Amino acid sequence: MMANTTLTNIAAELTEVAAKLRDRTVKVKSGSLGVGSGVIWQSDGLIITNAHVATSNRATVELADGRVFDAVRTQFDPQQDLAALKIIATDLTAATIGNSEALRVGELVLAVGNPFADSGAVTTGIIYANNPRAVMADLQLYPGNSGGPLADCQGLVVGINTMIVNGLAVAVPSNTVERFLQGNSRPQLGVTLQPVLLGRRSLGLLVLSILPGSAAETAGVQIGDVLIGVSGRLFTSMNDLTKYLHESKGSVPLQLLRGRQQLVIYVAVQSDKTAVEAT
Repeated sequence: MMANTTLTNIAAELTEVAAKLRDRTVKVKSGSLGVGSGVIWQSDGLIITNAHVATSNRATVELADGRVFDAVRTQFDPQQDLAALKIIATDLTAATIGNSEALRVGELVLAVGNPFADSGAVTTGIIYANNPRAVMADLQLYPGNSGGPLADCQGLVVGINTMIVNGLAVAVPSNTVERFLQGNSRPQLGVTLQPVLLGRRSLGLLVLSILPGSAAETAGVQIGDVLIGVSGRLFTSMNDLTKYLHESKGSVPLQLLRGRQQLVIYVAVQSDKTAVEAT
């Protein structure tokens, strides 16, 4: 009898946590892409989502209560797959942000999003692995989940869901989001990237858009190119591009796929900027 009561209490608590997370999760539509997800990060209208969801400077945000707002993209880091949107709204109910570094393997987590444009769908699983670059969980994500929250069983948001790799959900850690919002400078190529799975242990970064006048445009990078590595090191994490550029000095080779052809572009890494030259 006691066991049944305990299970009932746990189920009720998880249901309550899920309901609160759904209220703090929004629909995001940007450009010609489908509907993605986002998280109300601050009560003053700050929304966090993926860069591959917020591909243009303006977007539409729909709250859980049905209200729709025009949003402006205020910060953008495609290499970390993060974007910040701002809507004109006050007194929103913001998510409570947790410490992603405190997550433990095996811990129960929930993901909320808008797969296939459904509102506030919830999936559960456990933490598979956790490091400063990515949180990996054994749970299901679908198109439309991108940009939504990954939360612990107390409802603390510990990551932003971004992709599936080898059947595991991958999220940008909440601590990385906080650093992103602080505006830490990092090399930028001027492209919007979406992670794509190339093999069991390798990732590609698909170029979705290119900023006019950026180093990437000058170099001749094209929409549809897939970045696969730097200096012979293939990408295995969505943050590897930024990491490798930070570690490199001078001119470094950036490998990419264009159709069935593999090309090399030499990237001139500087202290605060990244220039790109095609060869």
